Amino acid sequence: MSEKRRREIGDRGDPVEDEIAESFDSTITEGAERLHRTWRVTLITGFFGGLEVGLGILAYLAVLDQTGDHLLAGLAFSIGFIALMLAHSELFTENFLMPVAALVAGEGTVGQLAKLWGGTLVMNLAGGWVFMWLVVQAFPQWHDTLTESALHFTDAPFNLQSVVLAVLGGSTITLMTRMQQGTDSEVAKIVATVIGGFLLAGLQLFHSILDSLLIFGAIQSGASITYLQWLGWFGYTLLFNMLGGLVLVTALRLLRSKDLFRQKANADGDR
Repeated sequence: MSEKRRREIGDRGDPVEDEIAESFDSTITEGAERLHRTWRVTLITGFFGGLEVGLGILAYLAVLDQTGDHLLAGLAFSIGFIALMLAHSELFTENFLMPVAALVAGEGTVGQLAKLWGGTLVMNLAGGWVFMWLVVQAFPQWHDTLTESALHFTDAPFNLQSVVLAVLGGSTITLMTRMQQGTDSEVAKIVATVIGGFLLAGLQLFHSILDSLLIFGAIQSGASITYLQWLGWFGYTLLFNMLGGLVLVTALRLLRSKDLFRQKANADGDR
């Protein structure tokens, strides 16, 4: 389709699909809001994110302990992502697409992005650790299930399969946030959230935050897993989560919207 024809059939006078254009401004606005948060807000939001996604881990363990079915447990885990969305908290891996888009659009700085990423990551882990301590004390009957779930990650060799599972984990949650951002319907957002939770937990993709909660719980319950083992797994999982989210989803979406970034830069220059 020619650029001229694109303008004729769309509502806009430029060669960009209306649906892409409609979500562009909201993505930039949301990303800029995150970049400009104070340290206090960043840390508290990250801590709440760790607590609230723990609700998903709680549901996951309850179903897995009763059924042994990871797919059903993954569906139950979606409760955690729904809680995150409705409570306006977030995980570190949700901060790829929107903040990076805002940075590219000139709405923030690299330092602000580093603050957002670092603060959210550390406080996600802190909140998750606290929540898992409560879970371990409340449900001692789940200790064996916790240990088995954690060993799936800590015993995994560092090979191509583990790398790809981590890449898919990062790209899946980033795509989930893109789907949520692409609609104003709360029902559609919840559907996207359930899809993301089901895929991440049900297929046991490697996710640096979610799976860390399982490992923390196993350590707290007395499993023969050390924090050093967790750190070895966490290091490469975090790296490849970022690769999946930033390259497979974020970079391609930014490339798709390059005309809109150019228009925004021109508009800002004319002010």
